[in-house]
Amino acid sequence: MTQHQAPQVKAFLDHDSDTFSYVVYDHSGGQAVIIDPVLDFDYASGCTRTTSARQLVDFVREQQLTVPWILETHAHADHLSAAPFLRQQLGAKVAIGEHITAVQAVFRQRFALEPTFVADGSQFDHLFADGDRFEVGELQIRVMHTPGHTPADLSYVVNEQAVFVGDTLFMPDLGTARCDFPGGSASQLYGSVRQLLALPDDTAIYICHDYPKEGREHRYHTRVAEQRQHNIHVRDGIDEAAFVQMRKERDATLGMPRLILPAIQVNIRAGQMPPADEQGRVFLKIPVNQG
Repeated sequence: MTQHQAPQVKAFLDHDSDTFSYVVYDHSGGQAVIIDPVLDFDYASGCTRTTSARQLVDFVREQQLTVPWILETHAHADHLSAAPFLRQQLGAKVAIGEHITAVQAVFRQRFALEPTFVADGSQFDHLFADGDRFEVGELQIRVMHTPGHTPADLSYVVNEQAVFVGDTLFMPDLGTARCDFPGGSASQLYGSVRQLLALPDDTAIYICHDYPKEGREHRYHTRVAEQRQHNIHVRDGIDEAAFVQMRKERDATLGMPRLILPAIQVNIRAGQMPPADEQGRVFLKIPVNQG
């Protein structure tokens, strides 16, 4: 196997949602991808801002990077995607996994979306399948379908030295993502994690969220060996049955993410807002007493 240079990674933390977004690039003046960008959203006022996303744009321009792709790991439930803003600023295409169609179908019904909304993934510029490979400058990127948290989750392996896992894994002291969203599966997540942890021990794992306990600062990357030895949910020696039982019991105690209702409606549209009404006003829906 050809040995590639380790990718350059710049992480950006959105403190409001504890989300890490990434600019992954080959070198200054080269090419890059942006992974999981955040649009600032104030729920109380219904106002959006691009403060967080502008930090990514500023870094890209400082480094004189070309960005052909904005990569979503899945349709996030805890923040709104800034993909449309970044597409407009940088000319990038927006991509997600092909199984986003299953997520769209569920939430089209759940939110009683407009008849013109189609659950075919066409809101995105490209849908990746498991095993797809593509190049961005000197970055060789391989796509892994890692479902469980949702049916559509992807992980992106870059130069066979780093993997961006979205919500699949957390830091070892926090474990793994929940599996109780529509289409989620603890059994599938266990299989996805074992697939990730079969990568070489020194592979860097970049996570999407960190919720540090008191006394620990935010961290955004770990390594396969550390996860296999210390992850409280899926370290070596924990079998699938034990994991599924733990995950089921734990998920039953969790409340819904604060921004799930606006986030899902926007993110299944590749970050676009719903169509405006005749007066140019945009509304998001809040289902009431629907469980």
